[in-house]
Amino acid sequence: MRKHKAEPRKRDLKLKYPPSPPCQCDICSKYCERPGWWTVEQAEKAIDAGLASRMMLEMSPDLSFGVLAPAFPGCEQAFANYRLKGCTFFHSGLCELHGSGLQPLECGFCHHERVGQGKMCHSEIESDWHSPQGTALVVHWTKITDFWIRYFKFRH
Repeated sequence: MRKHKAEPRKRDLKLKYPPSPPCQCDICSKYCERPGWWTVEQAEKAIDAGLASRMMLEMSPDLSFGVLAPAFPGCEQAFANYRLKGCTFFHSGLCELHGSGLQPLECGFCHHERVGQGKMCHSEIESDWHSPQGTALVVHWTKITDFWIRYFKFRH
């Protein structure tokens, strides 16, 4: 797998947005209807751990960059379909990634006691993906999952 040194700003995201205490309240469980985002470094670790097949590709509205995220069920190795709800890792009120070291930064940070702070976290993770490292990881993922081959087969 490709390796790169995390830039200091990226390491700071983990400090700036620390994990919240575990919670299964209605508000926190509702967050799992839309999978949170990994940082680029976290997504690379998730790919190394064998989770590439359970990711989806989300594209920015202007198509200038993409983000690899836990998939909506049915969107594994595909583009995100925002009509779907849920996360491929969320079952019976529990997250498979919680406590594994592979939980997305955004998922770990968001909590009912952190009202309004999730938008800041999401925005900074977006900036992390809108980078040469983010682009390189998306390209790598499309190659190892045969994303484009499957996409064009499906479309024709």
